[in-house]
Amino acid sequence: MRFEAAKQDQAQERQAETVRRCALTRRHLAKDSLIRFVIGPDGTIVPDIKEKLPGRGVWLTAAHDTVSDAAKRNAFARALKAKALVPEELAAQVDRLLADAALSALALANKAGEVVFGAAKIEEAIRKGRVIALVHAAEAAEDGRRKLDGKALAMTGGAQIPAIRAFNEGELGLASGRTNVIHAALIQGGAARKFLAVAERLERYRKGSAAFADENGLDTDTE
Repeated sequence: MRFEAAKQDQAQERQAETVRRCALTRRHLAKDSLIRFVIGPDGTIVPDIKEKLPGRGVWLTAAHDTVSDAAKRNAFARALKAKALVPEELAAQVDRLLADAALSALALANKAGEVVFGAAKIEEAIRKGRVIALVHAAEAAEDGRRKLDGKALAMTGGAQIPAIRAFNEGELGLASGRTNVIHAALIQGGAARKFLAVAERLERYRKGSAAFADENGLDTDTE
């Protein structure tokens, strides 16, 4: 009985580490579906994208409309029980931080040799079953996107392969050190998976709170 109780306590501790409650919507979500905010030395709310800043934090669903509403409703001060200065463009600030994090991750994946460019090389990687996601510039033509997405879908037997469309040609070019980057493919590897996770987080943020489903968890919205 003691052993079973210990196992249950450990499970609850793990859940507490991975689940938080949004201070605005009160929904319970996994930590990677939320963003932590803290009060800076000058009393201003600061996004803690990497979850490393000191001090008590407040968690919000990682969605632009949720962050915007929280700023308008002064949810930070209520959750932290302290005076908090909220930047007017907080939601846009979070967007930039998430985008910068994703582009930095893309640069690392490229250095690791886990990104393929050019239609011929992308199609070859698709045929070999190495592609875990496609990346299309915002300016990419619909026909080009549809062609590559279709080839990837056919090779997986109908299993959907993620397609990132969060960045424009210039952003992809700066991250990869190339010009005219319209399409790319992520191949299997830890750095590529890291970029995919961060990029998908950015896309969910831009889609808004409708992109998130409720999860059961512990009643925790500050840390």
